[in-house]
Amino acid sequence: MIKKTSFPYQLYLVISEKDCLGKDFLKVAEQSILGGVDIIQLREKNTSTEDFLRKAIALKEITDKYNIPLIINDHFEIAEKIGSFGIHVGNNDKAPSILRNELFFKDKMIGYSIEYLSQLESVNTEISDYLGISPIFSTDTKKDTVTEWGLEGLSKIRSLTDKPLVAIGNINFSNAAAIIKAGADALAIVSAICSAENPEKAAYEIKNEIVK
Repeated sequence: MIKKTSFPYQLYLVISEKDCLGKDFLKVAEQSILGGVDIIQLREKNTSTEDFLRKAIALKEITDKYNIPLIINDHFEIAEKIGSFGIHVGNNDKAPSILRNELFFKDKMIGYSIEYLSQLESVNTEISDYLGISPIFSTDTKKDTVTEWGLEGLSKIRSLTDKPLVAIGNINFSNAAAIIKAGADALAIVSAICSAENPEKAAYEIKNEIVK
């Protein structure tokens, strides 16, 4: 197995207002931080740029308060406007190789979603700071993916790259430890925290399960 490079964020919250099921998503974000979330990505689909920007500004106030990195999904112009910690992009978004050549993203964190093994050989993978392995298990929160990797697929990727791996897709307390054991550096959680009755407790329990 290839030695993993350092990635200091173990519990990675991917949040949207919709996934919070009517709860105030800003309160959910703050509660999750108190529960142990290390890094947060704002991922809003099917919303206007203005609405995304408004949410990003409000969320950044909270992440700044707790010194938690804020990643913006896809929207490079919003990432730049709010001065985010970084950006996460997929295959249909602006490529990491292009972003890295732009002044704002020169020293920012760039995450890149992996849906095919062939992507591991690309310049975009080389340039990215971490790889999002998407999805580990199929999920209703992200339906535009190609490969359901499973634990074996994750282990295969781990054997082929030293890049930090952030696993996402139907991850919860019951499978968290197994996913880390299979080679993930971090778990990206959506519903198990956003939809939880007590987001702080949910985050705490998952974090406690993966740092043993």
